[in-house]
Amino acid sequence: MPNKASARKELRKTVKRTLLNNKIKRAYKETMKEVLKAVQTGQKDITTLTQTAQKKIDKAAKKGIIKPNTAARKLSRLMKKVNATTKPVAKK
Repeated sequence: MPNKASARKELRKTVKRTLLNNKIKRAYKETMKEVLKAVQTGQKDITTLTQTAQKKIDKAAKKGIIKPNTAARKLSRLMKKVNATTKPVAKK
């Protein structure tokens, strides 16, 4: 336990920031799992799930919770799996 007032305040700030960071991290991980589950079961409405996953991953990267390259890698792998399940539309 910190002795000085400034150290106590820093501890309070750290606890608060950690909770917020974990909340954001948990949110993007849960949406990733939802999308992957939808891909495996073959659900029709994958696009909206994918958009929310992209939004949450980008937000985590913007806030510095995950690095930008990590976010790009996760998005790339996610989209690769999503695009593999959806059938391409024939162009005329």
